[in-house]
Amino acid sequence: MEVQPALGPRYKWIALSNTTLGMLMATINSSIVLIALPDIFRGIGINPLEPSNTSYLLWMMMGFLVVTAVLVVGFGRLGDMYGRVRMYNLGFAVFAVSSVFLAITWTTGDAAAIWMIAWRIVQGIGGAFLMANSSAILTDAFPQRQRGLALGINGVAAIAGSFLGLVIGGLLGPVEWRLVFLVSVPFGVFGTIWAYLKLKDTSERHRAKMDWWGNLTFAAGLIAVLVGITYGIQPYGGHTMGWTSPFVLSCLIGGAAVLVVFCVIETKVANPLFNLGLFTIRAFTFGNLANLLASLGRGGLQFVLIIWLQGIWLPQHGYSFEQTPLWAGIYMLPLTIGFLVSAPVSGVISDRIGGRFLSTGGMLITAVSFVLLEVLPVDFGYWAFAAILLLNGLGMGLFTSPNRAEVMNSLPNNARGAGAGMTATFQNSAMVLSIGFFFSLMIAGLADHLPTAMAQGLTAHGVPAADANQIASLPPVGVLFAAFLGYNPIEQLLGGVLHTLPPDQAAYLTGRSFFPQLISGPFADGLTAAFWFAIIASVIAALASWFTGPSRRAAPGQPHETAGSELAAAAGEIVDVSEHDAVTAGPGRIAGRLRTAGGTALAGGVVTVTGADGRQAARTRAGADGGYAVPGLRPGTYTLIVTAPGFQPEAAAVTLNGSGAVRDFVVSGGGTVTGIVRRSPGGSGAGDTAVVATDGDGQVLARTRTRADGTFQLAGLPAGEITVTAHLDGHRPAAATVAVSGTEPAVADLLVQAAGTLRGTVTGPDERPVPGARVTVSTAAGELAATAVTDEHGDYLVAGLAPGDYTVVTSLFEPVVRQVDLGGGETATVDADLRAGRPEQARS
Repeated sequence: MEVQPALGPRYKWIALSNTTLGMLMATINSSIVLIALPDIFRGIGINPLEPSNTSYLLWMMMGFLVVTAVLVVGFGRLGDMYGRVRMYNLGFAVFAVSSVFLAITWTTGDAAAIWMIAWRIVQGIGGAFLMANSSAILTDAFPQRQRGLALGINGVAAIAGSFLGLVIGGLLGPVEWRLVFLVSVPFGVFGTIWAYLKLKDTSERHRAKMDWWGNLTFAAGLIAVLVGITYGIQPYGGHTMGWTSPFVLSCLIGGAAVLVVFCVIETKVANPLFNLGLFTIRAFTFGNLANLLASLGRGGLQFVLIIWLQGIWLPQHGYSFEQTPLWAGIYMLPLTIGFLVSAPVSGVISDRIGGRFLSTGGMLITAVSFVLLEVLPVDFGYWAFAAILLLNGLGMGLFTSPNRAEVMNSLPNNARGAGAGMTATFQNSAMVLSIGFFFSLMIAGLADHLPTAMAQGLTAHGVPAADANQIASLPPVGVLFAAFLGYNPIEQLLGGVLHTLPPDQAAYLTGRSFFPQLISGPFADGLTAAFWFAIIASVIAALASWFTGPSRRAAPGQPHETAGSELAAAAGEIVDVSEHDAVTAGPGRIAGRLRTAGGTALAGGVVTVTGADGRQAARTRAGADGGYAVPGLRPGTYTLIVTAPGFQPEAAAVTLNGSGAVRDFVVSGGGTVTGIVRRSPGGSGAGDTAVVATDGDGQVLARTRTRADGTFQLAGLPAGEITVTAHLDGHRPAAATVAVSGTEPAVADLLVQAAGTLRGTVTGPDERPVPGARVTVSTAAGELAATAVTDEHGDYLVAGLAPGDYTVVTSLFEPVVRQVDLGGGETATVDADLRAGRPEQARS
C-alpha cells in the first residue's frame, strides 16, 4: 500500500470546490442545449419539425444523458484501478476538448447535426468520468460527520446545474449559439489544471480485472432500452407514437433480456461491475428506489415547464417566440432557489438527526407541489406559479442531501465505490426515462382533443375544411416539439394555403396568440396525466425513504476520520482499505477483518463457517490485526458466525461462486454508557465534544460527539471496565472509568475545564534573553505539573494547565520563584530576571 502524504485541514475544501465546479459544468451542459435548441438548429440550418429530423432533435437532447447513464459505473471501476483523481482529471479534459469542437462546428445541414451529436456523446463521456468519481473523492476527503454537508453541496451543483443551464442557454443562444458550448471551455481548462495540481489520490489502487462481459452486456442492454424509449415517442405508421413498432419492441424486449443476462454474469465473475449483493442492504435498496422515482419526477417536470412556458404562457403574455427561451429559464428560477436553500441545510441537519424523516418529508412536500401544479390553470398568475415552484424546489432539496447520505452511510467502506456508481447510474437513467414517460403522457393527452381543436380553430379563421382536417390529422408529437422549442408551426403546416387567406387572418394564425390558445385545452389534458404520474412517483418515493429503516449518524466500525479510509473500492469490487494491508480472497477462500464499533481490530475473535446443512465446515481465529481467512471451501452458500468474549455474536451468509469472497464484520457489545460533558461544575453542557470509549489495552471501542446540550451515548460496548474520555479544543481532557454490563446503562459525567497557559521571558545578568534555562511548574501540593526550556529568544510556554495555584521556578544562575493563581482559559506572563534572583511582575 502506498503511504499518502498528509493533506492538511484545507484539502477537503479544495476537493469540495473542485468537484462542485466539475458537477456544475457537467449538469449545466446536460440542460443548456435544451433551451438553446431553436437557436442551434437555426444556426446549422435544420428544421427540427421535419419528420426526417426528429431523430436529430431527440439525440441532441438525450445523447449526453444516455452516455453518462451507461458509462458511469464502468468509469468508477477505472477510477479504482488507475486512480479516481486521474480519471476525474481526464473527464475535465475530455469535456473541455469536446466543447471546443462543438463550438467550432463549421458545416450546416445533416452533416452539422451528426457532427454535433457525435461530440455531444464525447462530452457525455467526459461528464461520466466526472460523475463517477466526484462523490468518491469527497467521501475520501471528508470525515463522516461532515459528509452530509459535502454531499449536499455537491448535490446542489449536480441538480441546480440542470436548471441553471436553462437560464444560461436562454441568455447565450440568441446572442450566438456557439457560445452555448464555448462557455464551458475556460472552466474546463481551469478545472483540469486545478485538479491536476491540487487533488490527490488518497485511496489504494486495486489492479483488478475489468469485467468486460459485464460492461458489454450492461451497455448493450441499457442503450437498447433507452433507444427504444427514444423512438417510442415518435409516430409509427398510423399511430401517434411508436410503441407498437417492431424496432421499438425489439429494443425494449431485447434490451431487457440482455440486462437479465448481465445480472446472471454479475453473480459469476470475481470482480462484478454491479455488486448485486448491495441490494440486500435495506437502506441502499429503498434509498436508490426513492432516488430513481424522485429523478423521474424532477426530470419530467423540467420538460413540462419548458413546454408550458415557451409554447403557451409566455407567448400569451406578450413575449415573442424568439424571447421565450431566455424568459422560460428566468421564470423557472424559484425552483432553483428553493433547492439551493434547502439542500445544504438538510445536509447539515441529516448529519445530526439522520436522513429518514427529512427525505420522507421532502418527497411528501414535492408531491403536494405537483398536486398544486395540477390544479393550476394553464393561463396562471405568475406569483402563484412561482410559489409552487419554490415549494417544489424546497421539497426536492430537503430530500436530496439526506437521501445521498443515507445511501452512502448504509454501505461498508469497502463497497461505497460500487454504491456511488450504481446510484449515479440510476439517477442518470431516470433522467432519460423521464423524457420518454412524460412525452408519452403528454402526447397521449394531446391526441384526445388536439385534432378536433386544431380543425375547428383553423376553419374558424378561413382555412378550407379539407386542409384543416389534413393538418389536424398530423401526429401530435410535432405540436409537442413545437411548444418545447418555442416555435409557431402554423406557417410551416399551412404552406401554400397561407397565401390564399386574407392578410389579417394569415397574420393572426402565424402570430403569437393563435397557436398557444389553440393547444391550451388539449395541453391541460396532457398536464393532468403527467402531473398525476409525478404525484404517484413522489408518494412512492416518500414511502421508500421511510422504509430505509432507522436513520444512522454513522456507519459503525468504519475508520471515518482518516482521509481515504472511507471509500477505497469502486464499481463492483469488494476490497478492504485501512491502515493495514488489504485483505484478499482467492478461489475457494473467504477472508475479511473483524472490528469493534469504534473501528479498531478485534484480535482473537472466532469465525465459524457452516454449510447449508448446518454442519461446521471450518473454524478459525482472527489475528492481531483482526484479519481472518478460511481456505479450501467449495462453491456454495455458507453461514459465517463471529464470536468474541464480551461481544454479541454476528452472523452473515456468504456465497462463493468460484472466485472467493471478502466479508468484514463489525462486532458490538450489549453495553451502553450515557452521560454529560460540562465545562464547569453544575454548568451547561459542552456541545460537539468528542467522546471516546477505550478498553484496558487502549483499543478504541466506540466514539461519538455530544449533542448541543452536552449529553452523549456510546452503544455497542462489551461488558467490563471501560474508560470514557472527552476531548474539547482549548480544554483539558477528562476521563472516567465505568463498569459496563449488558443490563443497565453505565453513567459517566465528565468535566472539561478550560486550560490555562503560562508564558514569559528569562533574562540574565547582562539583561539579555537566556536560552536553555529550565522552567519548572508545580502545583500547590508540590506535585510537578510541567517543565519547559527557554528557546533562543529566552521565551518559554507551558500550555494545558488546569485552573489553580502554581509555583514557577526558573534557575540557571540563581533560582527565581514565583506564585501564580491561574484561572481557566487564562494566559499568565511571568518574566524572570536572573541577575538578583528576582522575578518581574506576573501579567495576566
